[in-house]
Amino acid sequence: MIATMAAEGVQGAAAVDRDALLSDLFREHYLSLVRLACLLLDERGAGEEVVQDAFVRLHGTAHRIRDVDAAPAYLRSTVLNLARSRMRRRLVALRRHPRPSPDPAPVEEIAILREDQREVLAALRALPPRQRECLALRYFAELSEAEIAATLGISPGSVKTHTSRGMAALTSKLEQLA
Repeated sequence: MIATMAAEGVQGAAAVDRDALLSDLFREHYLSLVRLACLLLDERGAGEEVVQDAFVRLHGTAHRIRDVDAAPAYLRSTVLNLARSRMRRRLVALRRHPRPSPDPAPVEEIAILREDQREVLAALRALPPRQRECLALRYFAELSEAEIAATLGISPGSVKTHTSRGMAALTSKLEQLA
């Protein structure tokens, strides 16, 4: 049918029933378009939906088709664009939805962890203020030495000194508790 329409030329194609055109295109290209969409989307159902949407769009614009031979290319282009769009939406959804939390730890582990955390916090609070600030900014806020220096208004060398001394004092206090 498509070959017949192409032979009739532009005027003949305009007179041809668009439902017949779409039926022929569907029979000839549906499977290859679904395979293409499935390669892009990794799901047969999603691929079929994309191809169906492409045919729906073609149906809405079929009255403007001048070259019947260009219709399969239009369908392929539409399938590619719809698949890309679906993948973008999928990626946005993955970024927005939080990942499920892992199984909660047993109560005993939580109690032990909290006790260890209390010991570390108590040892940290016992440090001089500048050492405590440097360690907190370095290991909890994950700032670089330069960022800590800028934050505290001290030199990077002072940050290194306070961090080193604070770690030594913290290690010593925690070893005494163990």
